[in-house]
Amino acid sequence: MNIRSEKKKWIDFCLEFSGVYEDYPFDDNWAVMRHTKNKKAFAFIYETENEVWINFKAEPMQSDFWRSVYKSVIPAYHMNKVHWNTIKIPGDVPDEDIRIMAKDSFNLTRPKK
Repeated sequence: MNIRSEKKKWIDFCLEFSGVYEDYPFDDNWAVMRHTKNKKAFAFIYETENEVWINFKAEPMQSDFWRSVYKSVIPAYHMNKVHWNTIKIPGDVPDEDIRIMAKDSFNLTRPKK
């Protein structure tokens, strides 16, 4: 799969969550996935270094866990390193674990009830 189609795959996956929209506040390379109600971002999806990078929010212990399991998970680029991770694609993280990280990030940032 090429870089653009890989990026689109993850944007499309994030759009499957309820009450989400795609935003481009920086430029057309940075897709920011946001909650409609509170405008909070839960994913930053962008191309760099001939890879797709995705930033997801995580609980601090969970961030450390993912970083210890996969070399393609690093402290997030341009974000709080305690609460955000970057996943480099292609890399060693299976799609199912990326989906888990996306869901966790979505839940951590969603509007309070």
